[in-house]
Amino acid sequence: MTMDKILVVDDEPAIVTLLSYNLKQAGYEVVTATDGADALSLGLAQSFTCILLDLMLPKLDGMEVTKKLRQEKVQTPIIIVTAKNDEFDKVFGLELGADDYITKPFSPREVLARIKAVIRRTTPDEPVTPPAPMPPANRAVMLVGDLQIDQNKYRVARNGKNISLTPKEFELLVYFVEREGRVLSRDAILNHVWGYDYASETRIVDIHISHLREKIEADPKQPRLIRTVRGFGYEFVGDGHA
Repeated sequence: MTMDKILVVDDEPAIVTLLSYNLKQAGYEVVTATDGADALSLGLAQSFTCILLDLMLPKLDGMEVTKKLRQEKVQTPIIIVTAKNDEFDKVFGLELGADDYITKPFSPREVLARIKAVIRRTTPDEPVTPPAPMPPANRAVMLVGDLQIDQNKYRVARNGKNISLTPKEFELLVYFVEREGRVLSRDAILNHVWGYDYASETRIVDIHISHLREKIEADPKQPRLIRTVRGFGYEFVGDGHA
């Protein structure tokens, strides 16, 4: 059985040593880099289960690394590491395609929990046994209004025209569609889609929903599919009518 491989990128040797030790103790294979250029090269050349990426790096910062990896269609989950109170970095990192973030200072236990959550909810790119024991075929393609959602090919289209979603946006959309008409709290969305339950991190839900609306709503400022239910959370209305 192949060991999950994590790329740890940080220019502080003490942090690299701490994370490498704890990840290896937890059974992961660890590859390290201390600057953005090396991180980008490794991310393009090797297959990783997850990339733990500091934002403040020499040569190329973490934002550029994330941007370039996503431009090259590398879908490896990326967890960015940012300063505790820097909301801009968190939001911008997520906009570029990062899947999650951790703020400094952090504990190794939190890092392990985040990585495990990412791994649980990420479908590996390597070949899997053909879809014999899958859910009924009529669930492989979901039709919602003028949206077509192909769960096998991870593709969303409107009237035959593809819509480019990140893996997290796709997973979020499927989660909503499968629970059409139900009001979902931010905590519930965070727990089911991100795989952990940190009430203080629900901002990540709002950011991803905002991005998703930009791509699937006719008018993102007046959304008809994903509606905000004030004081509660969100509701998906498939027909787009009140």
